[in-house]
Amino acid sequence: MVTLIFLFAVAVLFFAYRIYGYFLRDRVFELDNSRKTPAHEMRDGVDYVPAPAPVLLGHHFSSIAGAGPIVGPITAASSWGWLPAYIWVLIGNVFIGGVHDMSSLVASVRNKARSIAEIGGMYLSKRAGFLFKLFIWLALLYVVAVFINVAQITFNAKVPVLEGGTVKVLDIGGGVATSAVIYIILAVLFGLLVYNYKVSLKVATAVFVVLVYLAVYVGQLIPIHLSPTTWNFILIAYVAVASVTPVWILLQPRDYLSSFLLYGAVLGAGVGILLSFGKVSPNIPAFTGFMSDIGPLVPLLFVVIACGSISGFHSLVGSGTTSKQLDKERDALPVGYGAMLLEGVVAVMSIIFVIVLSSSEFEVLKKNVAAIYGAGIGKFLSFLGVPQQVGVAFGMLALSSFVLTSTDTGTRLARYVFTELTGIRNRFFATAVSLLIPAFLVFLKYRDPATGKLLPVWKALWPVFGATNQLIAALALFVVMVWLIKTGKEKYWFVPGVPALFMAVITLWSLIMLFIKWKFTVIGIAALIQVFLALWIFYEGALALKKLKEERNG
Repeated sequence: MVTLIFLFAVAVLFFAYRIYGYFLRDRVFELDNSRKTPAHEMRDGVDYVPAPAPVLLGHHFSSIAGAGPIVGPITAASSWGWLPAYIWVLIGNVFIGGVHDMSSLVASVRNKARSIAEIGGMYLSKRAGFLFKLFIWLALLYVVAVFINVAQITFNAKVPVLEGGTVKVLDIGGGVATSAVIYIILAVLFGLLVYNYKVSLKVATAVFVVLVYLAVYVGQLIPIHLSPTTWNFILIAYVAVASVTPVWILLQPRDYLSSFLLYGAVLGAGVGILLSFGKVSPNIPAFTGFMSDIGPLVPLLFVVIACGSISGFHSLVGSGTTSKQLDKERDALPVGYGAMLLEGVVAVMSIIFVIVLSSSEFEVLKKNVAAIYGAGIGKFLSFLGVPQQVGVAFGMLALSSFVLTSTDTGTRLARYVFTELTGIRNRFFATAVSLLIPAFLVFLKYRDPATGKLLPVWKALWPVFGATNQLIAALALFVVMVWLIKTGKEKYWFVPGVPALFMAVITLWSLIMLFIKWKFTVIGIAALIQVFLALWIFYEGALALKKLKEERNG
């Protein structure tokens, strides 16, 4: 049953790429490799650097994935049962998330690699563009704060694993931290060799991928143990450096190399799922009811599961960094749509990791999504003969890779948006200002309004992050719809338009619920501000469409 669930999902996503993806490429966007991309037209050696499709796919996939396709699906499957989460991942991924990612990338490439907010300013109004930039900048600050906290947690993780009915706690975090440090060093060396010393990409990849995998083993031998506070300071410093250094020396090669960890996790666990046929079966109910301890299925399912189905953060990556590195227009299909489908596979696997938990395992692990992911990877890699501790460590390092790539990419994007908002082009100053609020949020204490219990930073911020993230997706799809209409492609308005309407309703509903729960706290006020800005932007868009209609009729 578990194997069939996985195979069905892979088949759906494969045929979606070949059918709907090709429709988007050839009919909706008419991608043409004879057009020069901004990576070539505006090449500067820092941000605008053309990258081969496999390298850019690795960078983009690593950047968009984050902890979202792990935390969201596991939380949803644990709350309402695995079937609603599974259905939303497949439908959302194919018809909403994939469209959102590819369309925002193409729109940016066709508009000199401008961000989706700048495009909104061009095709809606200057005021709408400014509001969208402000909205995005605030949202990115939540992204950076959430993922700094999650990264710190993975570096101090102790994963409980059940063996023969007894709980064995694996001290994985220190080794994961060591491995992460090693592969950052390897990434810098890789970038220097490939870009400065012109070493063959294939040769460098073959050598460095082996070294990255070896780092998983070495990390467990030499763990680094630091306090959460110390890791917070180190991670803030790291993302600051990653934001200002040339993209080719750290961001691009690290994301490319870490993508092989992610591919390895997907492929290894995928093969393990196939080999487990007849040996594991679903233990968690397919559906447990419309209400759970975190709230109602609708609208929260569509907010809790962001990455994996649709995520506004992806449009920021696509129009912020990826569009500046796209070598050829038609690469937008594998990089934009294809990376989103890969993320769907990660989300489905995360759901499966919940499905196979026994009731006793579920009770032990249900409050620790990172542990569920690590334990799931370890469980299925064991079918390939990989020792469980190594498998769990590999899974946790893959998770850490997801998190770190989103954190440093998010910081760089915040720097871009701050520059667009203010006109200040000093990247050091823009980065410093963009890290002030995340640093404050990471060290703030949060208590649940209902129970008074102290909450982890990520858990307190996840609802506002998730709702804001999805609202960015709705706004990005809306901007793409207006862009299509204004550039003579109005017959395809529904491709981004229908998903935009659905996501707008769902996310505004969720943010209002969030304000009612948290009231005038930091989180409640943030939710209220986002609702106000979003409604204003939609209003500006409606005025722009009305004006266009009048011009065409007059």
